[in-house]
Amino acid sequence: MAVRNCALPGQALAFCLTVPHNAPAQMGKLMFDTATARRLMVEGQIRTADVTNLDLQEAMLTLPREHFLPQSLAPLAYLDKDIPLGNGRALLKPMVLAKLIQAAEVRRGDRVLDVGCGTGYSAAVLARLAGSVIALEEDAGLARQAKQALAAIGAAQVEVVVGPLIAGWPADAPYDVILLDGAAEILPEALGRQLKPDGRLVGVCGRSPAGKAMVYHVIEGQLVGRPIFDAAAPVLPGFVAPPAFVF
Repeated sequence: MAVRNCALPGQALAFCLTVPHNAPAQMGKLMFDTATARRLMVEGQIRTADVTNLDLQEAMLTLPREHFLPQSLAPLAYLDKDIPLGNGRALLKPMVLAKLIQAAEVRRGDRVLDVGCGTGYSAAVLARLAGSVIALEEDAGLARQAKQALAAIGAAQVEVVVGPLIAGWPADAPYDVILLDGAAEILPEALGRQLKPDGRLVGVCGRSPAGKAMVYHVIEGQLVGRPIFDAAAPVLPGFVAPPAFVF
């Protein structure tokens, strides 16, 4: 079986499989060269998006993203798109996740809160850069998948916890970095109170097509943000703005 790059319109990093005619029926499982797929993802989606952090590149080059998806979705793991996980949740597209993490300036020894960790891939990437990671998820099924996937790769410095995303995880605060693993329509003030004085909060603000990736700092007790790039992501549970009143 061989893997070759297929430059499809709108999906520059899609790849095709060449399977021998005598391939066994069980090859319906995972039928692609994952190492090649990861390399294509990093070279075509990450580096070309001005992600220059070499440790971050290495983490995404070596972590098996397909292990954080159901087997039926594993062949989609390295495409340049969000991968739906059900109930409006998704595994963020690689470029958006990488640029958010780079903007957070994660350092060795940092304590990180990953809000909406889903199946755990973002927490696994963060764990390669930080000292410890609290992976918060309110969907019990996703949290269970995250625990299993993180245990399988030996990410011992990640603790998966279950609770409302909007509340954060004050038990282990304050944090050097908080990552919103999705979009928010409302400013997460509760999360700002869980940041260290020099902490950074990153996430996508607003819905597509007007979404902006933002980095926030606490200044005089208030979360103050600046846009860093255009982005789109599913809105996280609890971060949806209330309907506007109409006369």
